[in-house]
Parts: sequence; structure tokens; C-alpha cells
Amino acid sequence: MDPSGLKFTSKRGARSGRRPPVVSIADLEVAPVWKEWLARFLGYVDSECGLSPRTLDAYRRDLREFGATLTERGVDDPGTVTPTVVQAHLMRLTERGLSLSSIARHQVSVKVFLRFLHLSGAMREDVSSLIESARTADTLPHTLRSEQIERLIDTRQDDEALSVRDRAIIEFLYASGLRVSELASLDVDSVQLDVGYVRCIGKGRRERIVPIGRAAIESTRRYMSEARPRLLEHRASEQALFVTRTGRRMDRTAVWRVVMRLARAAGLRGRISPHTLRHSFATHLLQGGADLRVVQELLGHADVSTTQIYTHVDTRHLQDVHRRFHPRP
Repeated sequence: MDPSGLKFTSKRGARSGRRPPVVSIADLEVAPVWKEWLARFLGYVDSECGLSPRTLDAYRRDLREFGATLTERGVDDPGTVTPTVVQAHLMRLTERGLSLSSIARHQVSVKVFLRFLHLSGAMREDVSSLIESARTADTLPHTLRSEQIERLIDTRQDDEALSVRDRAIIEFLYASGLRVSELASLDVDSVQLDVGYVRCIGKGRRERIVPIGRAAIESTRRYMSEARPRLLEHRASEQALFVTRTGRRMDRTAVWRVVMRLARAAGLRGRISPHTLRHSFATHLLQGGADLRVVQELLGHADVSTTQIYTHVDTRHLQDVHRRFHPRP
């Protein structure tokens, strides 16, 4: 058995429909020694690893909880942290009802932090190497069929300017496969409609160029010429590509609300989000015969293994391929 004994099989929280208790990070008591080491760690990963603000925030939240556990258990020296302490912390997260994916994220944060402490000389033994990675269930991404995408795109709302904007957002997400944070961070000069591509900054602050199709180009062009000027009536200097009704940059939450509202209006069941369109983008490309490495590049995945989850295809597609190409169909 692995020394850490870190094996999780519970699926409470995400699957049961119950929300895990909310923890106020600001109210957690963390000893000064852990506050200091956390500040050093965040400074290091920010300057040396080029992580996005969202990733840094996730590290900050996760490790503040870990620091609170260490403080509560009287651990005030990095050299006295043991796998047992880490296990107790992760078991506490399990008891709170967090999903496997959330626990796995916490565990990664803790392992990276402990590795940093070891490399900094604060820990003689590399405790992170003794911690087994939490195993998460392999889940296939939820995707929409082509006709469902069409219904989503064709859904309208009463305000014409917002309707034109929302159509452009849906077309853009499906045509490019951008993450919602990448879409929200786009400026007007990030998009080159004449040549059909968008320049975005993804995870790890890596820049990539993504082509967009004719439908997305036409919808975005109409939005920029008709709707955006109306929304920017009092904020003409705003550089954001997609803006709110008050002319301010849309944040990721606002984009989420647009997609979810249109999905409900279109009668689509399930939890439809901007990431659903990203999943659909990748899946439909692969089903159409695109090379896995090309899709990896378009999605901005650092590792092709992340992209491989999209290689699932529906039964009808497999049967069609078999009928067309097998010598004895």
C-alpha cells in the first residue's frame, strides 16, 4: 500500500445533488509561518511559472485551507509535515462532501507546495513523492449535437443589440473552442476578421492563433458594426470585444449567463455552459476527421493526453465508419 494511503472512492457532492458546505477562506486561522511560506510559494509560481490569475487564486484558496489544517494540528515547522497530516487534510475535504475532481485539485496544490518546501530546503524529505495521486472517475465531456448547436445559435431575445451580441458569442465559442476566460479577455484588435483568425492568451499565459469559420466571422462582423456601437454609447474607449449592456467588458460569469439563458430558451436539457461548446468544437472536429495533434493545438492543450478524451465518438459514427471502410461490412 502507498505510504500516504490516499485512495478516494466517494463521489459525494458533485453527484448527489447536495452542495458541500461553504468555507469562508478569510475566516480560517493560519499560523504566521504558513502565511509566510504561502506568500513565498505564490510569488515563486507567479514569477517563474507564468500561471494565470485564476490558477494562482486556486492555489491560494487550496493552500490556505491546508495551512489552517496544519495550524489546527499544531504543525508549525515545514520539516514536521508528514503524509499522515496530508491524509487527514484530504479526508476532511472528503467529509465536507467535495467531489473527486475538487479533492484531486486540492491534492495537486498541496503536492506542488510541499515540493517547493523541499526544494527550498525547508523540508529534508520530499513528502510530496510519498503522496499517491487521487484517482478521479473517467468522465466523458458533455457535448451538443449539430442540430442542438443550431437551435442555440438561432435563439433570440427581445433586445436586438444583445441578441446580435449573444449570437456572435455562441458562434465564436463554437467556431474557436476558446475557454470562456479566453473569450472574455479578447480585445477588438485580437480578432482579424479579414483573414479569419483570433489571437488569444491561454493557460500559462501562452499565446496561440486560432482560425474561425465564415459563420462566426459574419456574426462577429455584424455585432461589431451594428450592436457593439450601441452598447458603447457612453464608453467609446472600451477595447473589449464583447461588452455588457452598459458598455463594460463581459467577464466569464456574464458569458456563462448568456449561454445558460439561451440554452434554456432553446429547450436544451442539462447543464449547458461555454465549456460545453468547447467540448462540442473538439468532438465535432475529430468526428469530421481532424488530426488529434491539430485539435490539441487549437484547444491550447500542453499535453496531447488531455485532448485524447475527445476521441470518443457516438455509436452511429462508428457504425458508419465500419460500413464504409471495412472490407466485409
